Amino acid sequence: MKKFLSNRLHNVKPSGIRKINEKTIVMEREGKKIYHFELGRPDFQTPEVIKDATIKSIQNGDVFYTSNYGILELREAIAEKINKNHDLDYSPDEILITAGASESIFDVYELLLDYGDEILLPNPCWANYINATYIMGAEPKFYTLAEENDFQIDFDELEGLVTEKTKAMVVINPSNPIGSVFKRETLEKLAEFAERKDILIIVDEIYKDIIFDHYKHVSFASLPGMKERTILIDGFSKSYSMTGFRLAYIAAPVDFIKEANKVHQHNTSCATSFVQHAGITALKEADSDVEKMVAEYERRRDYIYDRVNSIDGLSLHKPEGAFYAFINMKELGVSCEEFCEYLLDEKGVAIVPGTVFGSAGEGFVRLSYASSMEDIKKGLDIIEEACKHFKNK
Repeated sequence: MKKFLSNRLHNVKPSGIRKINEKTIVMEREGKKIYHFELGRPDFQTPEVIKDATIKSIQNGDVFYTSNYGILELREAIAEKINKNHDLDYSPDEILITAGASESIFDVYELLLDYGDEILLPNPCWANYINATYIMGAEPKFYTLAEENDFQIDFDELEGLVTEKTKAMVVINPSNPIGSVFKRETLEKLAEFAERKDILIIVDEIYKDIIFDHYKHVSFASLPGMKERTILIDGFSKSYSMTGFRLAYIAAPVDFIKEANKVHQHNTSCATSFVQHAGITALKEADSDVEKMVAEYERRRDYIYDRVNSIDGLSLHKPEGAFYAFINMKELGVSCEEFCEYLLDEKGVAIVPGTVFGSAGEGFVRLSYASSMEDIKKGLDIIEEACKHFKNK
């Protein structure tokens, strides 16, 4: 029989996060208690006003195809929100509604990347950006986000990564998996770099509403001259706890949106109709719900920061956004994979080894604090016990 699988899949890896989650499902079926810190899934229920809007939309008969671009009222609401919060001037024609941010990534990559093209990715990086690059037959080039550099971009390193094949650069701000936020100074340097090197910037801002310590999110497209060079990916999953709704969007210049819509048309046709109506309600009526969730994330973040830094063998650079703690465990003298495997198999605590997100993740583990404070406290007690186990070996 001939070989049927595409060579482009050779470097594509299954999701390391989902691999852990699937293992926890099996363990729970066997009756074991698992403390879940692996998924980037808010533990809050979707706000009632959004759920009610979804039900009402179905009852009203909003169950058919919409425009490929998405419902106009939703695109208008998104543009209004972006413009108001980030001093921008997007029009509805510069917005494309997608079935989740994962679809947005594929649509944008299909739009930009030819076989053999290069794209700059952060290291560590949310793995979808890495694997989608391989699926397109393109080549990832990694720029390091190092703890000793406050997880900011090293522009000396970046200079050496750009070639004539470089098309674009991905920026995740706030970061998944780190929880760090790029300073305005970093973004301004990046704007100068992008213009000088003539590359596009794909900016993932899906955690933009989850910012702590009175930081104000700086949207990269708001910097002078950058809107026409920016492809913005954002969505509803994290801020509004709508992960299962699969609703996101691309914001970019009209010419890019028209071309991206060609891919989108042949991919999903349109995002789910009644979910789009729920998105309108989210933008217009759920701000107070978002504020409450962010306040609770910050309370958890503060506890985790103090608790982790009190554990011998661990340290944590204070997260400034998202809901992830990227914990340094290098002093334990064990690989992050072995540490996470021990925690899950022996203690029932599910966290993610940093290497799932790239080579710069070695020596780190990602703990999602989209989980109850009760579980966080118990989980960290168990993690402290595990640290003693490895320190005493």
